[in-house]
Amino acid sequence: MNRIFTLFLTIALIIGTQTVYAQKEHVPTGNTVENKQLVVDRKDTDSLYRRFIDEEEKKLLARLVHAEAKGEPYVGKVAVAKVVLNRVGHEQFPDTVEEVIYQRNAFEPVQNGSIKKPASQEAVKAVEEALADPNRNGEVVYFYNPDTATSDWIFTRQVVERIGNHVFAI
Repeated sequence: MNRIFTLFLTIALIIGTQTVYAQKEHVPTGNTVENKQLVVDRKDTDSLYRRFIDEEEKKLLARLVHAEAKGEPYVGKVAVAKVVLNRVGHEQFPDTVEEVIYQRNAFEPVQNGSIKKPASQEAVKAVEEALADPNRNGEVVYFYNPDTATSDWIFTRQVVERIGNHVFAI
C-alpha cells in the first residue's frame, strides 16, 4: 500500500494536476477531429507538492500523533495528523511537516520530549490515512483538549468538531 501511494504521489507530482477539454474542430474535408487542450491548474499542483513528505517526516508526524493523541480514538489520531498537514498548506504556518512540528510552542510533545518515543502502528496508519485523504478540511489548523488547555486564545477559535477529548478548530 505504501509503495502504491508513493508511486501515485510521484506520478501526480511529475504530471501535475490536469484538466483536459475536448473540442470539435471542423476540418475542410467535412470530417471532425477531436483536439485536446491541456490546462494545468498551478494551485492544485502546488498543493500536491505541499502534501508530499518523505519517510523521515512521516515517522516524525507519526511520533507526534502518538504523543498528542495517545488514548484517543483512531479517527482522532487521523484528525491530529490532518491538522499538521493542513498547517503545511496554510499561509500562516511553515512549509514543511518538520518545521510545523518544531515551530516554537506549537506542540507540547516537542516541549516535554515525548515526541522522541516510537510511534504506535495505529499512529503510523493514521498518518497514512491522513495523507491519502484528498477531502480533508484544509481550514482546520488547531486542536486542543479543553480540559487541559491553558491558553485563553485557543478558546476563541471557531470549533469545527470534537473527537474524543480533542476539539478541532479553525
